[in-house]
Amino acid sequence: MGRAKLNRARVAAAAAVALAAIAALAVLFRALFPPAPDAPPETGPAVPVLAAPDAAPPLVEDKIVIPPRSTLAELLKRRGFTDREIHDLREAVKPVYDLGRIRAGQELRLASLADGPWRRLEYDIDETKYLVVERREDRVEAELKYVPVEFRPAFVSGVIEDSLVAALNKAGEQDSLAIDIVERCFGWDVDFNTDLRKGDSFRVFVEKRFLDGRFAGYRDILAAEFVNDGRVFRAFRFTYPDTGAADYFDENGGSRRKDFLRSPIKFMTPRITSRFSASRFHPIHKIYRPHYGVDYAAPIGTPVQATADGEVTFAGREAGAGNLVRMRHKNAYQTAYLHLSGFGRGVRRGAQLKGGDIVGYVGSSGDSTGPHLDYRIYHHGSPVNPLGHKFKPADPLRKEFLEDYRKEVERLGVALRLPEVVRAYAAGLSF
Repeated sequence: MGRAKLNRARVAAAAAVALAAIAALAVLFRALFPPAPDAPPETGPAVPVLAAPDAAPPLVEDKIVIPPRSTLAELLKRRGFTDREIHDLREAVKPVYDLGRIRAGQELRLASLADGPWRRLEYDIDETKYLVVERREDRVEAELKYVPVEFRPAFVSGVIEDSLVAALNKAGEQDSLAIDIVERCFGWDVDFNTDLRKGDSFRVFVEKRFLDGRFAGYRDILAAEFVNDGRVFRAFRFTYPDTGAADYFDENGGSRRKDFLRSPIKFMTPRITSRFSASRFHPIHKIYRPHYGVDYAAPIGTPVQATADGEVTFAGREAGAGNLVRMRHKNAYQTAYLHLSGFGRGVRRGAQLKGGDIVGYVGSSGDSTGPHLDYRIYHHGSPVNPLGHKFKPADPLRKEFLEDYRKEVERLGVALRLPEVVRAYAAGLSF
């Protein structure tokens, strides 16, 4: 009896093993030879899909540029516009925009039916708004549309290995931020062409601008720090509540601006080839004589900037100086820019320029052995060394706003990660 049970158990176990093996083989077979897909259900003859009766017909878009010595009306006529259509377009646009401001060389977008009349005209007025003109069945409509603008604060930092531009590019930023750092904050204290040292560092708290979600440049630097050869410079933006004017000041309310910018070269990393000297061997005349300027070697066409606000007293050619610009500034200062290849727009005698405006471009005119700028400064008619002269700072922050400025510096100091500034304020230190 026990043996019979044992035999039945063995048979059952063997059967189970066999069934498992068959199941495994079935899985393997299906994996290696998958079944053919089910045949699609039988259908009747194909029926073409028709567009809805009110579906808009497709439009063909075309980018067009107004040719030289041509007008918008002439261009539209060549595109098949009738005089009546041009008149209706002008009348529709007149309340929102002056079509006379569209000049040769500017681009428009024109949408038309494939074999029919125009339906839409678009023109980008600037980066924030554009003109849209649409042709309806019985009228023409025009409106200005605006691109959504958003400002986002950002913190940017880096270490100088080669140049400020290279360090900012490494941090993922654009060249224009370097220009803002120089021209708005530290260009009066640091010559970013000649003073930089490897290991210099910067921190910047800046507002970035986005158009329709896309980065579109920078608005305002709110706070900045630059460490140059161990010297620490800081700048904080403050807007006067009564006038709306804004400027940059140090931690104590002193102006970051001085009478003159440190460099006449507009941020192109030139090389100084000759310094201010009472006796220098002239490479052309082969004699020793004074050289009352600083020579900056740079490629032809490099922009040259006015180093301070002032009036142009001469712009023309003068013997060995070549193309020359002279300027008169406050406090009995004069500047001169020699050997230019050309002059900035509107630079002529009597023109009023701001510091940073383009006076001309590096050249090799006059007595010159290569492209460079000879930059000179005079005070009360006497030459001074542009690299060593100490210039007077601009007016400090007005006293009645020092308390407001203190609060702003505390806020921006935190954003700029300046704990020592924040601690000083927390300790009750005043200006």
